Amino acid sequence: MSTTKTEDNRVAESAPNKHRRKNGRNPASHFGSNEHKTTRISVVTVIFLLGAWWMTTYFGLVKPLFLPSPDAIYNAFYKALFSTLPGQPNLLDNTLISLARVFGAFLLAVVTAIPLGLAMGTSRIANGIFDPIIEFYRPLPPLAYLPLVIIWLGIGETAKIVLIYLACFAPLVIATKAGARTVPREQINAALSLGASRWQVLRYVVLRGSMPEIITGMRISIGFGWTTLVAAEMVAANTGLGQMVLKASNYLRTDVVIMGIIIIGLLALFIDLIMRKAEKLFVPWKGKM
Repeated sequence: MSTTKTEDNRVAESAPNKHRRKNGRNPASHFGSNEHKTTRISVVTVIFLLGAWWMTTYFGLVKPLFLPSPDAIYNAFYKALFSTLPGQPNLLDNTLISLARVFGAFLLAVVTAIPLGLAMGTSRIANGIFDPIIEFYRPLPPLAYLPLVIIWLGIGETAKIVLIYLACFAPLVIATKAGARTVPREQINAALSLGASRWQVLRYVVLRGSMPEIITGMRISIGFGWTTLVAAEMVAANTGLGQMVLKASNYLRTDVVIMGIIIIGLLALFIDLIMRKAEKLFVPWKGKM
């Protein structure tokens, strides 16, 4: 019996080595992925989609009203950049206005949601007071309470920033609370036994231990803020990327609509890349412990 087990273990242990000798790679590499291994695939996919788009418009398979050519999109971008579209601020002004709205609301959410999340993660009373409020409004789509925000605050900048702020606030509070609760009790007890005050434990132990979840919550919340920004600008605004796309659709300017969608998507991707860099900068130990 013991001889059979030994032979089975030998076979199991030698299987990866046989596969590696035969194919020249670790069999575990077939599972999972990383950025370096998927970069080429992603580049080929983008090139294929752009090529299919160009071929479709070049041979006239779809009318330009529904799918303009890449050249038309570039021309729309050029005209929007130098403010030659009728009744429109230039593209740079619309972009800066949208970025100011979303980052202003996001920073306001950061300075309020993180302290509240830490309080809810470490205090039973704070969690009992604020948890039902946040859990009630968190699943609500921002457009559901947009009319109420407009009634209360009008259609000025305050209403847009408050709407984006509410969209950013809840996910960041929940992520911070979850991070605070993952801090090992042994670390807190060790800090207390060494004479640390409650404030020092909160700052140097709980906040530091919660940083991976806080950064993840920031990435999620700014994504919510960006999508809410575009929706808010489409409903109650005269400027911004969302309003630019809406006005263009009223004039059947499909080229401007697609150009605006591409810029919105690229800006969202750029913001997410910044958050990833921030994650590597402020939480270098994430995934290594």
